[in-house]
Amino acid sequence: MASNPKAERLQELRKEALKGGGEARIEKQHDKGKLTARERIDLLLDKGSFEEIDKFVTHRSTAFGLDKKKIYGDGVVTGHGKIHGRPVYVFSQDFTVFGGSLSETHAEKICKIMDLAMKNGVPLIGLNDSGGARIQEGVSSLGGYAEVFWRNSMASGVIPQISAVMGPCAGGAVYSPALTDFVFMVENTSYMFVTGPNVVKTVTHEEVTSEELGGASAHNTKSGVSHFSSPNDAVCLNDIRELMKYIPQNCEEKVPEIESREPDAAKAKALDDLVPLNPNKPYDIHDVIDGIMDKDSFYEVHKDYADNIVVGFARLDGRSVGVVANQPLSLAGVLDIDASLKGARFVRFCDAFNIPLVVFEDVPGFLPGTDQEWGGIIKHGAKLLYAFCEATVPKMTVITRKAYGGAYDVMNSKHIRADYNVAWPTSEIAVMGTKGAVEIIFRKEIAKADDPEAKQKELEDEYSENFAHPYLAAGRGFIDDVIHPHETREKLIKALELSHNKVDSIPKKKHDNLPI
Repeated sequence: MASNPKAERLQELRKEALKGGGEARIEKQHDKGKLTARERIDLLLDKGSFEEIDKFVTHRSTAFGLDKKKIYGDGVVTGHGKIHGRPVYVFSQDFTVFGGSLSETHAEKICKIMDLAMKNGVPLIGLNDSGGARIQEGVSSLGGYAEVFWRNSMASGVIPQISAVMGPCAGGAVYSPALTDFVFMVENTSYMFVTGPNVVKTVTHEEVTSEELGGASAHNTKSGVSHFSSPNDAVCLNDIRELMKYIPQNCEEKVPEIESREPDAAKAKALDDLVPLNPNKPYDIHDVIDGIMDKDSFYEVHKDYADNIVVGFARLDGRSVGVVANQPLSLAGVLDIDASLKGARFVRFCDAFNIPLVVFEDVPGFLPGTDQEWGGIIKHGAKLLYAFCEATVPKMTVITRKAYGGAYDVMNSKHIRADYNVAWPTSEIAVMGTKGAVEIIFRKEIAKADDPEAKQKELEDEYSENFAHPYLAAGRGFIDDVIHPHETREKLIKALELSHNKVDSIPKKKHDNLPI
């Protein structure tokens, strides 16, 4: 076959583009325990499915000698591929090229696939590993960030947006991941902060490392900025693939159904004896979830943040659902600022993307104290309430034990338009707990009694018998049924079948005014 110089040139340019910043920089990336941009894409996407876009793009800068340093791709690999056979768009920043810094053309490449993702109704995944704005380009780089931020905002609630922070992400760069639906971080090799340790030291005189200030542990346990933490790049990318099983392509679609899997028989059987008769004794709400949802299907979100509430995705009879559950093992399942924010964010994502909600409720109320009140528990608690109120997806609630006070209303009660509400025989639906109620209602009687302690115990037993149960609420239709725990899975499946194609709406408005 005769040689074709033009075809040969194309092959040479392709090979050149694949080199990124060169062997030395690739080796340095590996030495840090990090994969390259292209290696990450290969692990994230189905084998052989990646189609690159803008492989030959280079920057247009001439200042500071940049006209002599042009590398194909300009620090970011962009394109589309498939995860579990479903299309996604992806960008992966290449730290081996100019430290992954964002230039005008780098931003244009990202914006192009963001526009395509919106146009085609396909999820967008960003793999972030960048030194920040390319200083040599000045305001052009800053403008590029703003173009990305605007698209993140417009895409919110239209297509799922997922960010993986797999290296440095500082300054203005942090706002793109923060605007997306889910943030993944890698332990010890990634960090996020608006201002770095040196600036912190100068301004506040605090001595802190990058890892302490904005590492995966800090953002998964303290700030809640990150939803998932992974030990290395490979696990992180596999975690993203796992998440994609539970979410749809866009706001117009639903998640594909899969074959139903009965829960573990032992876990299902244990439900009837799971909730202790002593109302002050805790139990693990994960045992409730595992005994009801499809086997091994629960995928927890924000696991290490605000663990007094549990949120995550699961399958119920093969259908994807969002689970929100109070956790009696932590602060007795009480709602506080962090739990309210965590729950509200998750509920709003599920509602935006047609994922039904299943709530497991055991809540004694809102956490008291000056820290909570001064921190804004009123407005932050209102966010969780608002999220449930505005949600139009199928909404189901199971009250396992306590449902006290305003927290009863907030946790997807019938009064805020939940579709199916049931309670277990162990449930207590009341304004407050027995002890507190008796101390308020019978304060004078107890004080006058010859034996105040015995009198209080007598009144508590009487109050408990008359009010600490689900039947008054059932009598008013505030719950639809009182059921045995072992019946819960079957009842929820039937309710989900009926409401799967639910049509509901909210009043016409430009947008809401969430209590931010």
